[in-house]
Amino acid sequence: MSDRDDPEIIGRRVQQLRVERGLTQRQLAEPAYTAAYISTLESGRVRPSDQALRHLADRLGVAFDELATGRPAHLVTDLRLRLIEAQRTLATGDTEEAARSYTALLTEAEGLQLAEAQYDALIGLGESAVESGELVEGRRYFERAELVLADAPLPARVPALRGRALAHYLAGELRYAVYLLESTLDELNRGGLHDPDALLLLYASIIGPYMDMGAHARAAQAAELALALAPQAGDPALVARMHRSVARTLIAEGRVAEADASLAKAAELYRGLQLRTELANCHWMRGYVCAQNGELERAESELRQALTMLSAKRAALYSSQAAVELADVLHRRGKSEEAAALLHDVLGDLSSERGAVHSAAAHRLLGIIAEDARDPETAEEHYVRALSLLERAGAAGDLADLCRLLGDLLRREGRVEAALDAYRTGLGHRTAPGTTTLGPAPAQPPL
Repeated sequence: MSDRDDPEIIGRRVQQLRVERGLTQRQLAEPAYTAAYISTLESGRVRPSDQALRHLADRLGVAFDELATGRPAHLVTDLRLRLIEAQRTLATGDTEEAARSYTALLTEAEGLQLAEAQYDALIGLGESAVESGELVEGRRYFERAELVLADAPLPARVPALRGRALAHYLAGELRYAVYLLESTLDELNRGGLHDPDALLLLYASIIGPYMDMGAHARAAQAAELALALAPQAGDPALVARMHRSVARTLIAEGRVAEADASLAKAAELYRGLQLRTELANCHWMRGYVCAQNGELERAESELRQALTMLSAKRAALYSSQAAVELADVLHRRGKSEEAAALLHDVLGDLSSERGAVHSAAAHRLLGIIAEDARDPETAEEHYVRALSLLERAGAAGDLADLCRLLGDLLRREGRVEAALDAYRTGLGHRTAPGTTTLGPAPAQPPL
C-alpha cells in the first residue's frame, strides 16, 4: 500500500502489539514465518509484504490497515461514511451544509493522511462552490484534488478534470473546457483505460460545450457513445446525468419525442437518488424540449418548477440560467414585461466570467423585446453586448444567429454597410458547421 508507514515504524508497532498480547516471536510467526523473520521485521530491517502484514494482523487481532498505517480501522470507516452523507447532502441541494461538512472532513482526512478521502472532500467542495456560482473557487478545489492523486491512474482523476472543465464552461470559456475534456478522452482511449464510469462522465459533460459552440456533429457522436456506455456504468447518477445531456442533442436533431423520453428516464433516476438539484435541471431541460416543440404552456410550468427548486436550494448560477429559458417562453407567450423584469433580475448574477453564454442569451432576448417595443437604440445596445460575450466564449452557433438579428436591425434603420458587416461576421461562423477549431476529434473507446 502506498500510504503504509515506514518499515521501522511498522516494526515498532508489531513489537508493541506482540508484547501487549503476551506472544513470543515464534508464536506470532507460526505457522507461515520464522522467529528470525519477526525479529528482523521488528528491528525495521525488512519491509513486510501485504501477505505478511495480513498474517500478523490476524494473529494480533487488529485490522490490516491499522497495522500498516497506525490508523484505527473504525476511524477510516467512519470518515468514509460521513463523506457519503456529505455527498447525499449536496445531492439534495443543501450546498452550504455540504460545504461545511466537506471542509471538516478534508481537515480530518489530511490529519489521517488519507489521500483518497482528501480527494473526495475536495471534489465535494469544488462541486459545492460551482453549484453556488463560485466558479474560480470551485476550479481551485478541483486543481487541488488533481494534485492529491497526481500519481494515481487517470480514471481516478477524471472527476477532478471534469469539474475543472465544468467551471471553465460555466465561466464562458467553451474552447478550453472542450480542450480539457477532449484531451482526457483521447488519453483514456488511446491508453486503453476504458473505464465506463469515467468515459460516461466525460461524454455526458462535453455535449453542452459542443452544442454551445455549434459543433452539433461532435455533440451527436458524444451522445451516441454515452448511450452505448450507459449499460456498463455502475453509477446510476452518471446514467441519469447522461440522459439529461443526450436529450439536448436529440432536440437539435429534431427528435423531440426521444428527447422527452430520455429526460423522463433521468427524472426517474434522480428522484430515486434524491438528487434535487439535478432533478431541477431535468425539469429545466424538459421545459426547453416543450418550448422547442411549441408546447409553451407546459414549458412555462416545467421551467417555473425548475426555477423554484433551484432557487430554494440556492443554486445561484443554475437558477439564473433557468430564468433566461423561462423568460424566453414568457416572451413567446406575450408576457414580455414579466420576461424583461426577470432578465434584468438575473443579469446581476451573470457576467463574462460567470455564465457568459446565458448572459448573452439574456441580452439577446432583451434586444428582441426592445425591438418589439420599437426601441431600436436599446435593442442594438443589447445585441452588441451579447455579441461581445459570445465572441469571448466562442459560441459559434449563437454568434451566427445574433449577427443575423443585428444585421436585420441595422438594415431596417438604413445602415446598410454596418448591416453587411454584421451579416459577413455571421456567415464566417457558419463556414464549417458541426466542427470546432480544436483539431481532430478524440479517439473513441472500443465499444
